[in-house]
Amino acid sequence: MKLATLKNETRDGRLVVVSDDLSTYADAATIAPTLQAALENWSAAEPQLKALSHKLSAGEISGQAFSEKDCASPIPRPLQWADGSAYINHVELVRQARGAEVPESFYTDPLMYQGVSGTTLAPRDGIPLGDPAWGCDMEAEVCVITDDVPAGVSESEAAGHIKLVLLCNDVSLRGLIPPELAKGFGFFQSKPPCAFSPVAVTPDALGEAWRDNLIHLPLIVDYNDAPFGRANAGVDATFSMARLVAHAAKTRPLVAGTIIGSGTISNKGEDGGPGKPVSQGGLGYSCIAEVRMIETIASGRPATSFMKVGDTVRIEMKDADGQSIFGAIEQTVLKT
Repeated sequence: MKLATLKNETRDGRLVVVSDDLSTYADAATIAPTLQAALENWSAAEPQLKALSHKLSAGEISGQAFSEKDCASPIPRPLQWADGSAYINHVELVRQARGAEVPESFYTDPLMYQGVSGTTLAPRDGIPLGDPAWGCDMEAEVCVITDDVPAGVSESEAAGHIKLVLLCNDVSLRGLIPPELAKGFGFFQSKPPCAFSPVAVTPDALGEAWRDNLIHLPLIVDYNDAPFGRANAGVDATFSMARLVAHAAKTRPLVAGTIIGSGTISNKGEDGGPGKPVSQGGLGYSCIAEVRMIETIASGRPATSFMKVGDTVRIEMKDADGQSIFGAIEQTVLKT
């Protein structure tokens, strides 16, 4: 089942069920007005939404033409957004570029920060940039949305609370990160609102691609219309998405509609070292910072600049038949 939120006169949009090929949609307002409302009563809403999805796919009801441009992020105002770091290769490269070791605990205890809640960018919104010196970067990720998760759940229990999967562009302002981290209190100004894919899907809709609570498919990132990243989200993951949910819920319950991110998707090269650019036959990268770290390791300094006004990024994932699963995040950096 695939769900989306269409923009309307309200701040939370209107919930719709979308066909598997993303061509049509059916209004779901009689079941739940918003995705947040559906998640808060998921046990009752899910079977009704699936029945509506089946009718749409079977042609038993006539859907309306679906346009990704009409979409808000699936939950426009998430109650909670927390981002983890499932792909330690990304962290290893950052540390190596600084000449620092990765603490052993990073391989058993996930990193996680509390992101911006209460607001998101729509999938086709521009990325506002007040100052190029802030170092604007994209981060292509996989995310999950939960129902209500009790505190202290195990990883296996957490898996049952993953109700939807989606993509994210976790915008980062790299120039603001070092001084914030130096304060010892974590990210805040360096993590502005991010954008999520037009469509969120239930794990069963991913078929065999959803295994071990990971998506085993490449995440397609194009930067300024050129292939930038093709890293496989099912490869080189130190932690599963269920593990990240359990980590987030260790000491606190998670409310329905909580979004948990994987962190930047990052694959090692064939030789176990840093990956190569797509243009050189590699799988590329999911953020610019990783390119800069590899350049620093190789030559002592980065050569690639961060995003500037007018730059574009497109993030998408396709199934084995080449069909877009979540729709695409397409954004342009805008001067503010």
